Amino acid sequence: MQTLALHHPSADCFVPDGSSLSLALSRTTHLCVAAHQDDIEIFAYHGISNCFRSEQKWFTGVVLTDGKGSPRSGDYAGVDDIRMQQIRRQEQLTAASIGQYSAMLQLGYSSSELKQPPATPVVEDLQAILRATQPQVLYVHNPADRHDTHVAALLRTLAAVTTLPLEQRPQKLYAGEVWRSLDWLIESPAKVALPVADHPALAAALIGVFDSQISGGKRYDLATVGRRLANATYSGSHHTDECAALSWVLDLSVLLQEHAPSLMQLIATELDAFKDDVIQRLRRLT
Repeated sequence: MQTLALHHPSADCFVPDGSSLSLALSRTTHLCVAAHQDDIEIFAYHGISNCFRSEQKWFTGVVLTDGKGSPRSGDYAGVDDIRMQQIRRQEQLTAASIGQYSAMLQLGYSSSELKQPPATPVVEDLQAILRATQPQVLYVHNPADRHDTHVAALLRTLAAVTTLPLEQRPQKLYAGEVWRSLDWLIESPAKVALPVADHPALAAALIGVFDSQISGGKRYDLATVGRRLANATYSGSHHTDECAALSWVLDLSVLLQEHAPSLMQLIATELDAFKDDVIQRLRRLT
């Protein structure tokens, strides 16, 4: 961590191909900031897949929390918090190696530290990472996610990225699906379908790495692939499937512009559009 000063004493930086951390960060084109281990592989697979085996595009992942609060059962029922933290960290490193990430950063904060505003150390860490990477595409949790830690991760990331000069901000800011799907979004420029059918074996392997969650009682491996397949089929009722798998994202790129609306305004607009669509259809057909 000689080229990147991070606040938490347990913060970890890993470069799968053995390059220097400074090189791994500077070559990053696609960056994901996630709350927990395995979130990246669930909602930012589009970035992983696009960078896989590419010499021009590189994916870097950032996990904000330590993972020790994970639910557990079965083989992991008796695992204490410290050991669970170690297991989850290693699983994330394995995923980074399989996916050929440029770098994998685990910042080591507790969920409570992340959720308590203003979470200054978290925001400062993210500012440093964003300055070092200056990615073209940034993947974040979506503001309609029902997990408090996920929403807090989004808010801390926005607080960091909006402090950068305009020329250093990503071109695209995509908010993806974990604890709430985004198929409810009304068709608009803000609702973007990202194709994720490439490298299906890679997609399965990345989720399958997280045995502490799968064997521990959560079938993220089946649910994640199933959601992507369902998104592709249910993306439209009057045409055949255009791709085998897709992820919905809410395009938040407008928030990175000079005269940007607030996040509250943006998500309120999307929710109002959904409400109006449902009510108008019912009125029209009644």
